[in-house]
Amino acid sequence: MDILTYRDYCLSKPGTEETTPFDENTLVFKVMGKMFALAGMEKFEYVNLKCDPDYALELRAENSAIRPGYHMSKKHWNSVYIEAGEKLLKSLTDHSYDLVVSKLSKKDQEALRNL
Repeated sequence: MDILTYRDYCLSKPGTEETTPFDENTLVFKVMGKMFALAGMEKFEYVNLKCDPDYALELRAENSAIRPGYHMSKKHWNSVYIEAGEKLLKSLTDHSYDLVVSKLSKKDQEALRNL
């Protein structure tokens, strides 16, 4: 998977926008203004994804391509390296998106359903 394919996948999710708030090389995907994925545009080696804390530990123990989130809260974020495979990367992106959506206010969740 390359960065453009990954970008298209993230942007296909309702309410998703892309931003570059940190620098011109770090692409950040947000749903209703809340981050769920970060990836390097020049070096697309891994994606930082939000994760349930218990599930994050389980994933790291099972797969060497999943590590504590680089420059992120190690409890709530994983760095998922591309060698984990496209299927797992998409699945964990879905988990991250769904986790963030579940934490949105009821008003924002309703607005998201109406998009």
